[in-house]
Amino acid sequence: MTVRAGVVAVQGDVSEHAAAIRQAAEAHGETAEVVEIRHAGAVPECDVLLLPGGESTTISRLVHREGIAAEIQAHAEADKPILATCAGLILVSTDAHDDRVDTLDLLDVTVKRNAFGRQRDSFEAPLGVTGLDDPFPAVFIRAPVIDEIGEGVEVLASWDDDPVAVRQGSVIGLSFHPELTDDSRLHDLAFFESVLAEA
Repeated sequence: MTVRAGVVAVQGDVSEHAAAIRQAAEAHGETAEVVEIRHAGAVPECDVLLLPGGESTTISRLVHREGIAAEIQAHAEADKPILATCAGLILVSTDAHDDRVDTLDLLDVTVKRNAFGRQRDSFEAPLGVTGLDDPFPAVFIRAPVIDEIGEGVEVLASWDDDPVAVRQGSVIGLSFHPELTDDSRLHDLAFFESVLAEA
């Protein structure tokens, strides 16, 4: 089986996420065909989507300008998996506390940009995540914090009592960068469990 994985590539850690998706697929003896999405038309052909980190205001502007935003929303409405990391989490939230970010309203959460500090305040921490047997080496870089969650949102992990990994339906949002590690378990959790179950 080949899984068609789309990485929204208007900005951010595209190659790192592509490598993690391929690694997660190989762990199941499957193949992941990775598509870098920069324009409208590619999302409807994808089984899974990944929204990487970067600058949330820039990503928001570009996905709306290129017609990708509506396709991402349709993907979620079809209950297809989405993994949104760092700036991607900000984009899929209902409120980013920043009028420059036109959110997609896919996760019923509000977030604060750069709440964990600037680049110099970056850190790595072992994080207990629901669905994983062992702690995940979470890398936080200018990370957003989730300050409010809706009733339909499941908290998968917290750091200092703040939610940093959440799930609602087929959408998982992370404050941190799983692609900057050699550990692909969160890509596996987000994508391949549900995709392979439907195969």
